[in-house]
Amino acid sequence: MFIQKATINELEVVTELFDLYRVFYQQDSDLYAAKEFLKERMVNEESVIFAAFEDNTALGFVQLYPSFSSVSMKRSWVLNDLYVKQEARGKGVGENLIKTALHFAKESGAKGVLLETGKGNVNAQRLYEKIGFVKETNYFYYYSV
Repeated sequence: MFIQKATINELEVVTELFDLYRVFYQQDSDLYAAKEFLKERMVNEESVIFAAFEDNTALGFVQLYPSFSSVSMKRSWVLNDLYVKQEARGKGVGENLIKTALHFAKESGAKGVLLETGKGNVNAQRLYEKIGFVKETNYFYYYSV
């Protein structure tokens, strides 16, 4: 397995993974919109994507978005998207993608990496805690417009 930072050259491959990720979260498949969304993120340098491959087959991806802390005056990264194909799960792909993201965050001088997962996603929670993420007790609010 090897992991690389995705560029516009990997757009097609990452689009397929991204669409599967969205379907996993009960969204309708829409390859065209997924491709346009990712292309915009890449062209505008609004996110960083790493993809895992084995024998030129894409296994999964992780997508990070930048955030900033005014108090510490440092960048943080939001690990917003993580997906591993069903047939590749349990082989360390997710863990390696996360570790690559953490290495990138450290190399970019970031303060840290934030992620969020569902209350019932116990497998992901175990993985995050195994890697060293600490569950916070902050309250999060969201306002839909």
